Amino acid sequence: MKTSHDVVIAGGGLAGATLALILRRWVPGLRVAVVERFPLPETHDTATYQPSYDARSTALAWGTAQIFESLGLWAEMSRHATPIRHIHVSERARFGATRLHAEEHQQPALGFVADNRWLGQCLTAALRADSAISWISPADVASVHVDADSALIGLDGESPEAELRASLLVVADGGRSGLRERLGFSVSVSDYRQHALIANISTSKPHDFVAYERFTDRGPLALLPRGNPERAEGRAALVWTLTEAEVADIQPLPDAAFLSQLQARFGWRLGRFTQVGERHVYPLSLSLVQQPIRPRVVLVGNAAQSLHPVAGQGFNLAIRGLVGLAETLRDAVSREEDIGGLSVLERYVQAQEPDRQRIIGLSDGLIRLFGDRSGPLEMARDAGLVAMDLMPGLRHWFTRYAMGIGGRRPVPPPRKPEHV
Repeated sequence: MKTSHDVVIAGGGLAGATLALILRRWVPGLRVAVVERFPLPETHDTATYQPSYDARSTALAWGTAQIFESLGLWAEMSRHATPIRHIHVSERARFGATRLHAEEHQQPALGFVADNRWLGQCLTAALRADSAISWISPADVASVHVDADSALIGLDGESPEAELRASLLVVADGGRSGLRERLGFSVSVSDYRQHALIANISTSKPHDFVAYERFTDRGPLALLPRGNPERAEGRAALVWTLTEAEVADIQPLPDAAFLSQLQARFGWRLGRFTQVGERHVYPLSLSLVQQPIRPRVVLVGNAAQSLHPVAGQGFNLAIRGLVGLAETLRDAVSREEDIGGLSVLERYVQAQEPDRQRIIGLSDGLIRLFGDRSGPLEMARDAGLVAMDLMPGLRHWFTRYAMGIGGRRPVPPPRKPEHV
């Protein structure tokens, strides 16, 4: 059995599901299918969702919230999205610091923190409500054959469809994309020789909607506000960068000893650390596909690039890339062009590459800059943090990129997020 679509998206996670909804909103004439190894739940009741203490979360820039607002999703997502109203950047044992504030930009928040599971439920509910999006599961893309007119996509799994034909295949199956490897895309990897330890923390003081980025002699440490969107609580999401040897020592510590180590690295701005949840660890590297396209195939999200979490911009860069792809396909449809043609996909890459290179340069540069412990450079970093704190123009520029609005605006212009 062979079914034809305009766009087939391999991967129904946050990136793949978001792209399907963007295409339906902005290019409604396209026939869109999502191939996912997990079945779409029969029912999804977001009204009864209860956040889990141990849920993993994602930082959403202000610009990303605008995009979800344009899709009609933000009113629901914001119910469990904690606003970031201030960002505090500092270096341990140094005097320099920079503070960013949402009110300086006449906005209620610089960004938000939301559980991945909650975001997934909101996206799934929207997918279920749109019968025009074909959800093909449980299934995996097993083979791809590209000819002059289309991509023939072979499936493995329990789905009745054995083959799909599409004008364009979008690979959105994550940073460990098996499909990317089978298609032969070349990936460059820079190993930071660091690991991120992820956990949720309780503190004796409320977070006051401040996100902390603290650079230490062993790597950056971030604490992001979590909990009630309306009332500051003593809860935070921890992203702690450690060496492999440190992970082996610190991850298995009893809770009290772990919190003591964390307290020594972070300090007392949030009072005493009182509780830690489940701890997860993953290795950190910069993975980059220099040319994420070929005729009828495009890589998006973590399949195209995976960044260090230091600036919290990986998911936001991915969402802006999805918007850019939708814009390009919309323009190609209006010109009656082949949406899978190489010339169309090259326009997409050319439009997105400046944003991609800026964010990659920012995250990679911060790691290398603050990882150098030479005395003169430490003094220069201190001076730079102080200068940014004192110079409104420089701080304004940096904050706009943190908010995900430093580049061009998505089209059509989305409404401002509400319910913050």
